[in-house]
Amino acid sequence: MDFTDAVLKRRMVRQFTDEPVDPAIIDKLVELARHAPSAGFTQGQAFIIVSDPQIRKQVAKICGEEDYDTGGYGPWISQAPVQVIPCTSEAAYHRRYNEPDKKAPGEEEIVWPVPYWHMDVGCAVMVLLLGVVDEGLAAGFAGVFDPDGLRSLLGIPAEWTPVGVIPIGHPAPDKRSPSLKRGRVADAVYLHHEGW
Repeated sequence: MDFTDAVLKRRMVRQFTDEPVDPAIIDKLVELARHAPSAGFTQGQAFIIVSDPQIRKQVAKICGEEDYDTGGYGPWISQAPVQVIPCTSEAAYHRRYNEPDKKAPGEEEIVWPVPYWHMDVGCAVMVLLLGVVDEGLAAGFAGVFDPDGLRSLLGIPAEWTPVGVIPIGHPAPDKRSPSLKRGRVADAVYLHHEGW
């Protein structure tokens, strides 16, 4: 698929068929996400793949699936045959930027003006989402408002933060988000040349 087509076809899907997804495709997608950039080549991201239906239901409950269901979207988080949970580790970045090639002995660690661990996991997630489209599949994204609950359920170490859940599957007709009615912001708001 052409890159432009993949970008323009990518959207958050909230309904999936019950057709299974080949695990080899998911492995390929996660491997592609591994090639996203990361500050200092820290690689402070990790992914958990969940396909067990009972665990998917528990993950969906932690993500507040019942609110989506009452909002008319149905149980789309648990319905998807695969969930991918991206995680990031701030501690990995601090360790990396205390290594000799990033900091001379006696120097202080850099001041982090932006939490680049979030930027980097976002890059990895986007690579994965575009890969999903390229494979003819669909994906959504659900936020995690109880990261400790997800840590406990999936055995995620304390230093790792799950940033969301990406349900992946074959698309079914779904209800589009009413937020899309807002349209895209004007170019004058979004795009600036040579300064703001």
